[in-house]
Amino acid sequence: MRLEIICTGDEVLTGKTINTNFSYMSQKLSDVGLSVRWETTVGDDRECLLEAFQLASQRADAVIVNGGLGPTVDDLSQEVAAQAAGVDLVVNDEWLTRMEDFFRRRSRVMPPNNKKQAMLPVTAEVIDNPIGTACGFALDIGKARFFFTPGVPRELRRMLEEQIIPRLLAKSGLQAIIHLKRFHSYGLGESHVDSLLTGVEALVPDGSVKLGFRAHYPQLETKLTAHGADMDDIRRKLEVVEGEIRKRLGNFILGEDDQTLEGVVLAELAGRQATLSIVEMFTSGQISARIAHLPGAEAIFRRGIVARDLAEVCAGVGLGLGSAAPEGELTPQTAEAVALAALRLTSSTHVLAVLIDLDQGADRIEFGGTICLAIATAGKVESRRSRILGGREWVRRGPRRNRQEPQCADHR
Repeated sequence: MRLEIICTGDEVLTGKTINTNFSYMSQKLSDVGLSVRWETTVGDDRECLLEAFQLASQRADAVIVNGGLGPTVDDLSQEVAAQAAGVDLVVNDEWLTRMEDFFRRRSRVMPPNNKKQAMLPVTAEVIDNPIGTACGFALDIGKARFFFTPGVPRELRRMLEEQIIPRLLAKSGLQAIIHLKRFHSYGLGESHVDSLLTGVEALVPDGSVKLGFRAHYPQLETKLTAHGADMDDIRRKLEVVEGEIRKRLGNFILGEDDQTLEGVVLAELAGRQATLSIVEMFTSGQISARIAHLPGAEAIFRRGIVARDLAEVCAGVGLGLGSAAPEGELTPQTAEAVALAALRLTSSTHVLAVLIDLDQGADRIEFGGTICLAIATAGKVESRRSRILGGREWVRRGPRRNRQEPQCADHR
């Protein structure tokens, strides 16, 4: 089935709003075996919208339109959809009552312009929006079935997962039972993992298990999308493939399904009744931020110490700069001294120190920095030094191996 997504709005077209809705929709559709052929972004202009709808109606089997269902004059999706389908726009009394109740339950009076959101093409099928006032709907235009969704991300996501994807699966003829299995690995690039897993799809000869990848720093997600008659059928198909993936990737796998790197670390610390403090330079506290907000972190995460200057880091842990770094040089021994001082200061069982010294010069590929890491526990400290190339912004975001952004490391 040929799918197209149309995203509307001047703010999306001009780049003032990052179009995260498209990436979410495309990923979710891919996870259930539905591939998007085209993506169109169009502003709040009647003629442009009409042209986009007409073009999509000629080349796609199903189209998801995102945005343009609000109460303001620049929300045009209902009007243009009715025009493209050649039908009248009428008030849907049921949805109008729903909206009035929505406002009444919140002790508010519905503004007159919200009535516009109950205006739908006369042949439209209502698609429920249980958490907002924007009425989703489905409509045939040309040879394609169009699904209109609100631009508010949480409303879109619920509508997509609960209502639109099941309709698309039924329309496509794909088996309705679909399961997504995910493995999260760290330390191997996407092309390397792809090579290591060559042939695993063939372990299920009927082609109902598909392998895919999604890189999101700092880990790589390996996905198995399985179709089957029921969950027992899917489990039988996945059993041999999952076992082979675990065998080939080994301890590079840090978690599965909804697990995250920071979640796994937190769970390990909780299991040992341990505590953690973090000292970090140049990262603006991003390492601590990945841990501190998680449920249960209040019993484990003791303190985050953040600075841009090594002298400030040393002062923050109660350590004299001269004793930690002779002549101001950043070394693994410096990181060890900082980590041990932080261990004493915070009374944590574990301390991670991440110290960064940036090169001087323009932000070009040949410039980067030195990163010294240290992990300290009672009576033990380990450190590592890495030389990172790729410019200041790349060092700030974190190292990712590829041809354009090389890295090399010198480990103790």
